[in-house]
Amino acid sequence: MTAMKRNVIGSLQKVRLAVKTRRRGMYKGARASNQLGASLEFSDFRMYQPGDDVRQIDWNVYGRTQKHYIKRFLDEQELNVALILDATQSMQVIDSKWQRAKELAAAFSYITLSGEDRLSFFPIAARDTIGFTRKGSIYSKSVYKEIIQISHQESTGSFIELLKPHNLRNIQVTIIITDGLEEAVKYEALLKSLVMLKHEVKFIQLLSKQEIEPELNGDLKLIDSETAQSLNVSLHASVLERYKQRLRAHNKSLEETCKRFAIPYLFVTDSMDLQEFLFHDCRVRGVLR
Repeated sequence: MTAMKRNVIGSLQKVRLAVKTRRRGMYKGARASNQLGASLEFSDFRMYQPGDDVRQIDWNVYGRTQKHYIKRFLDEQELNVALILDATQSMQVIDSKWQRAKELAAAFSYITLSGEDRLSFFPIAARDTIGFTRKGSIYSKSVYKEIIQISHQESTGSFIELLKPHNLRNIQVTIIITDGLEEAVKYEALLKSLVMLKHEVKFIQLLSKQEIEPELNGDLKLIDSETAQSLNVSLHASVLERYKQRLRAHNKSLEETCKRFAIPYLFVTDSMDLQEFLFHDCRVRGVLR
């Protein structure tokens, strides 16, 4: 593991998902719920985790065991978190973009598991990559590594077509990582269906620098990475400017849709500093705390 990754993981241990939902899972976790009447009812102890309130440490237990434990109460229940990674060809075709997508998915998975919550990971459209469910901090490092090591996969179909919201029942929080390059109305329908299921959604749009500022010119054949359809075009300054205008308008439409559904919208590129995005931007937008 590189020093960079060790630094990121060390910082990830200090943050938690910021949530508003009052719907909780059936099982005990490390997150205090908003339920009334049980907050003082003692259940058992659990090991201290980085980020926990040190005031909750039971020093009597420490005196006997030389280990840090905190008291757990019956209203400390887990969140069921779904992390949905767009693994279609449009995400994988640019190496730096795909790497950043995996880094983001790995980071949010680590944060979820470190908080003793339940993670369901769905790499959508990756034909040979199967999703999984894990619970608890014991899996945080192995899941981080597993996601980072996902290789390029053959995939077919579009992200929204292959994502089935009805498979996401009993989920409280859904984190979506996608390039958002399908029609805005399709994303609107997807987000509406998740809100109808009472999910608390976090939407992260990831684009590459190459997609935002393409360095192309002349006569080219462009091939859609997902449909394999081709188009002969003659690229010059005015065409590229129209492309940039349409992309900005599309991204703005996604942002407005998220705003309408009270969903945090975050925009990130493969050239942005990862730690700045995670530990500043995500906190400012109320995704992490």
